[in-house]
Amino acid sequence: MTSHGAIPRVRDVPIGLDAKGTRTESDSLGEVQVPADHYWGAQTQRSLTHFDIGDDRMPKPVYHAYGYVKKAAAGVNARAGRLPEWKADLISRVADEVITGRLDPEFPLYVWQTGSGTQSNMNVNEVISNRSSQLTGARLGAKDPIHPNDDVNMGQSSNDTFPTAMHIAAVRAIDTDLLPALDRLRDAVKAKSKAWPHIVKIGRTHLEDATPLTVGQEWSGYVGQLDDDIEFLRIALRGLYRLAIGGTAVGTGLNAPPGFGDEVAAEIAKLTGYPFVSAPNKFAAQGSLDPLVRASAGLRTLAISLFKFANDMRWLGSGPRTGLHELTLPSNEPGSSIMPGKVNPTQAEAMLMVCVQVIGNDTAVSMAGAEGNFELNAFRPVVINNVLHSVRILADMCDHFREYLVEGAELDETQLKANIDRSIMMVTALSPVIGYDQAARIAHRALEENLSLKQAALRSGVSEELYDKVVVPERLTHPGAADQKIGTKASSSS
Repeated sequence: MTSHGAIPRVRDVPIGLDAKGTRTESDSLGEVQVPADHYWGAQTQRSLTHFDIGDDRMPKPVYHAYGYVKKAAAGVNARAGRLPEWKADLISRVADEVITGRLDPEFPLYVWQTGSGTQSNMNVNEVISNRSSQLTGARLGAKDPIHPNDDVNMGQSSNDTFPTAMHIAAVRAIDTDLLPALDRLRDAVKAKSKAWPHIVKIGRTHLEDATPLTVGQEWSGYVGQLDDDIEFLRIALRGLYRLAIGGTAVGTGLNAPPGFGDEVAAEIAKLTGYPFVSAPNKFAAQGSLDPLVRASAGLRTLAISLFKFANDMRWLGSGPRTGLHELTLPSNEPGSSIMPGKVNPTQAEAMLMVCVQVIGNDTAVSMAGAEGNFELNAFRPVVINNVLHSVRILADMCDHFREYLVEGAELDETQLKANIDRSIMMVTALSPVIGYDQAARIAHRALEENLSLKQAALRSGVSEELYDKVVVPERLTHPGAADQKIGTKASSSS
């Protein structure tokens, strides 16, 4: 059955090819032997041969996103009369199989390929073509009734479809995987902050003792960082909603009809539920990767926030006898093959490693983003691979960190009270009353003579009445508070 003949009957044929050996496929360079049990064609096979580099494969979410692109383009082309409706329906049917991951084994290409993503685009085109041939009883490799270039790729170029698929994949991953995991983590941290509003502890600056704050206040800082990171990522999504589709080769839209990009973007928005639009300037959309660079910067900033949080957690949980041990962390697994009873802050360590990897990924994205030469940035595969990798490991890690560390963390209130009793830096409260120099002498005396701060103050001439009125731990965490009863409550509860 040829594409110019009668409309072929589409059969219900399950995915899969029961064939052995190879079959002959062809492209503009000639014939290529491909595995007979796969749907891909000549250009995919050439890429597998020429770019057999490492084990890094193009992420499957890119292909799922490509399914939306091909389905949307086919529908737009059919409505305009450029593509027979039955062809659009057939392409759409197979595109749905791509979107849902049912054809994932047919997308084997390596990240390290042509920088425009041409081979991944053709991989999708060839698979849709040959799967269509199977559904209509045609010979695989005949490019009939659906041609990979003329039909599946109609009005398109790799140079505008690959960045379009990149944006769709990144948006879906950030919105459906990372942001929900971040929300769950933020909520768990916020719950801890609200549970410990009046528990006083000694603050630390420069890793040295500082004035007191409450544990709730300390944890509210982590909540604030996560809130800012979530907002940054949501802002970054706005740039990713702008799609390069319609620019074709260099941004001019050659071989695409007027309005094609706008129509396809609108169809993609309808199919995905996200507010995608055609980028207003296709030359910027194809010559740069700035929206993904900004998104990666948001992932890097998140990683930096999480690194600080995880690092604080493992130090605050250090011990149990010779460390800070203000926190008691969950015991998830034995920590040593030689030291019985040892338990380590493994979730914090895993988080720190994930953050280091994300920061490294962003360095690669930044360098690749700078390589937009003239009308094309040809470093696209490494950018989308790194962005999706960062999103995936951050999302997974946030859930693990929350479930296996944050939610089970408890306070060692005995240690917190002992730290307050030994603290010297609460002398800061005396400074406005007796002067900085006198307060400093009291602090040094306490250290040199191994005295408590109160003992040193009384021996230096400060009355006990004045000391007890001024140096109240919880009141120092809310300077200027009018309610003096807070201090009385704090001194008895902490």
